[in-house]
Parts: sequence; C-alpha cells; structure tokens
Amino acid sequence: MAEEYKEALLEKKHKYHEGCPGCKVEQMKQLRRGYPYLELSFVWIIVLSTSLPISSLYPFLYYMIEDFGVAKTEKDIGFYAGFIGCSFMLGRALTSVFWGIVADRYGRKPIILLGTISIAVFNALFGLSLNFWMAIGTRFLLGSFNCLLGTMKAYASEIFREEYQATAMSAVSTAWGIGLIIGPALGGFLAQPADKYPDVFSKESIFGRFRYALPCFTISAFALVVTVLCCFIPETLHNHKQDITADDDSYEVLEAASRESGKKEKASQGSLLKNWPLMSSIIVYCVLCLHDTAYSEIFALWANSPRKYGGLSYSTNDVGTVLAISGLGLFTFQVFVYPFAERLLGPVLVTRFAGALMIPIQMSYPFIANLSGLSLSLLLNCASILINVLSVSAITGLLILQNKAVDQSQRGAANGIAMTAMSLFKTVGPAGAGILFSWSERRLNAAFLPGSHMVFFVLNLIVVVGVALTFKPFLTTARR
Repeated sequence: MAEEYKEALLEKKHKYHEGCPGCKVEQMKQLRRGYPYLELSFVWIIVLSTSLPISSLYPFLYYMIEDFGVAKTEKDIGFYAGFIGCSFMLGRALTSVFWGIVADRYGRKPIILLGTISIAVFNALFGLSLNFWMAIGTRFLLGSFNCLLGTMKAYASEIFREEYQATAMSAVSTAWGIGLIIGPALGGFLAQPADKYPDVFSKESIFGRFRYALPCFTISAFALVVTVLCCFIPETLHNHKQDITADDDSYEVLEAASRESGKKEKASQGSLLKNWPLMSSIIVYCVLCLHDTAYSEIFALWANSPRKYGGLSYSTNDVGTVLAISGLGLFTFQVFVYPFAERLLGPVLVTRFAGALMIPIQMSYPFIANLSGLSLSLLLNCASILINVLSVSAITGLLILQNKAVDQSQRGAANGIAMTAMSLFKTVGPAGAGILFSWSERRLNAAFLPGSHMVFFVLNLIVVVGVALTFKPFLTTARR
C-alpha cells in the first residue's frame, strides 16, 4: 500500500517532524531496545484506575439498596440493583464516540487526564449517595466522563513496538479484568467499615454515616495519584500533515502516496461502519462483554443472597476474598501465559477456546451452592479463577483484532464506536441480570431450570452466541 511504502521511506531516511509528539514516540520506538517496562506500567495503572469503580459496588449493592429502603421485599433488591449497575454503562454509551473523536483530534493525553480526574470526583460522590436517585445520577455522570478504555486501547497500540502489540492489548485487558475483580474485592472488604472495624471507624465518623464511602474514596484517591503520573506520559498523536518535501529522488513517490492517502482519508471518514473486520470483531466483543458484566453482577448477588434462595449467604468480606484470589490468578495467567497462547494459536482461536471452556464451568455453579466448608471454598475459588481468566482472554483477542482493523488516524473513533456498542450491551447486562436474578428467586420449585439454574443457563446462552460468531463468514480479520 502507498501509505506503508511512504512510511517505510520516511523511516529509512529518518524523516521526523520537529515538535510533533507522535514523531517523537515513533523515534523512541525505533531507537529503544528491550522490554517496555515503563510504558507497560503506565498502561496498567491507567486502565486499572478506570476499571476499579465499574464493579466495585457489586459486593455491597445488595445492602445499599436495602439501606435506601426502595425495595419492598428481599426478592425485589436485585431488580433495583440492576438499574444502579446499568446507569454507568448508559452514560458511557452516550459519550464514547464523542470522546473517541476528541482523542483523534486533540490527542490521547488530554482525554486520559480528563478521565482520571472524573473518576476521582464522581466515584467519591457516589460513596456519599443519600438515596437511590443520587446513586443513579452519580454513576451516570461517572460513566459519561469515563472515556479512558477506548482511548487507552488506541494509546497502547501506538506506544509499543510491533512485536509487543499482543503484550500491549494483553496489558489493557488484564488491567481491565484485574480492576473488575479487585474493585469488588475493595468494595467487599471496605464497605460498612464502622460495623466491621469499630476500633478504627466509629459510628459517628463520616464512614459510619456513609457506610459505603470508604471503598469509593480509596479508588478516588488512587485515581488522583494516577492523574499526577499521567502528566508525564508522552502524547502519541501526530500533529502534522504528511510530509511531501523530501529529496528529489523520493519526491514523486511521496507526492503520489500523499495524494492517495488524502483520497483514502476522505473516503474512510464515513467508512468505519463499512469496515467489516472491525465491525464483526466489535459485535463479538459486545456479546462477550454483555456476558462479563451480567456475570459480575449475578455472581455478587448470588453469593450475597440467602441459602434458602439458592445463594451462599456470603458477607461482603467473603465475596471480596473470592474476587481477590481470582484477581491474583488472572494476573498470573495474563502476564505469563496469554502472550504465549496468542502467538501459538492467534487471537481468534484463543477467543473461541476460552468461550467454549466457560460453558461447563458456569453450569457447575448451582451445584457448588449445595456444598459447604472447605469443599465449597475450594471449588468456588477454582471456578471463579477459571471464569475470569477465560473471559478476559476471550476479550483480549478481540481487542487485538479491532486495533489491527484500522489505521492510527481512526483508532480513537474506532475504539469510541466499540465503547459505545459495548456500553449499550453492558447497559442491558446489569439491568437484565438484576431482573433475571429477582425472577429466578421466585421460581425455586419450577420443573425446568429452577432458581439459579436458570440464571447460569442464560449466561451460557450468551457465551454460546459469542463463540458461534467467531466462525467465518461472520468474523473476518484484516491483513495489515
């Protein structure tokens, strides 16, 4: 392609634009050798900061709804919990494309800073919620300004050399997955601190009056630290048009390439929706993200609910412990195993196998609820680790396919489209999961899939759809 030919020629002659942050990054990538530990660390902590608040509320949401007094009966709690869970995703769905376009025009770094600051502000306000509607409003605003994931996927694909692209996408999805697990662990351990740790937090303190503020304040404090660190990350977006003033022997090549690039750029502005490798990977990504969000809420509600309804009667601490162990297992797998698996099998096969393996594990959850003691803890932790590892691995493969399907100039917008579509699916996820869970508790004696059996059956149906869509002719990959 002419664009690639032009870039190869520029690289050969070391033609970098002075004052262009994108060119500085490209130059750094050409000169640097060795593993990119620093860049990996920045990507990790930024993505972690944006994923921590998303599901940190799930371990205590059951009790928060109970404290608000909006649920008439215990069986109605899941119904109201779903609306607070989905308000975040609704806000993000409405703004993701906008933030992606802004990132493509003004740079990745300003959007990253805006995202971390908004987490610090709105997540803290959520912890101070006085009623059901304040909780919904603060979560909606948190989602509306949570513009980091799409931007960070584009940023990670630009800051790493080609041989570390799988590592880059694995870092994004791993940090995201770890945050979705550590967030609830923090929520479980730190919620209701005056009740759990009366020697440290009194009933008259702010954390005694606002029982769910401590985990929210902790995550907000981390986001503030990340905001300060983000001041030192480099911008990766180029701020210039393509150079056509090269030496005489290459002028014609560059001029022709520039004309072709200009025509291609104009044509491609409205063609992202016609880019089938991109759109097909986004659709599969959305289906698996729908499962991921629904599973996260259902797991917490199921673990918190009484045993008479098929749950585990777990406390917030018990749920936090399970999720912390799962986070450690996920971190180990994604850092040491996933890059090797991706190189060996490719992103499509990894996604396909991971999805297929989730099905029998989820089928076992209602039977695990019949256990107790050590056998319950052992099997529940093993199942939780496997589900989280497989879910994040499947999603990582699709992130790689998405970023390979577009050029740099369109990555922000492409990831914005992916975030919007994913957020719409994740808006349905918590609300649907809450309604489904509440309904399942009313049919404990049904002849077909009673109680929680129905909940995990529906989760498996979503996974089956996702796996089926990874086959041709639906899912196609771009050759770049």
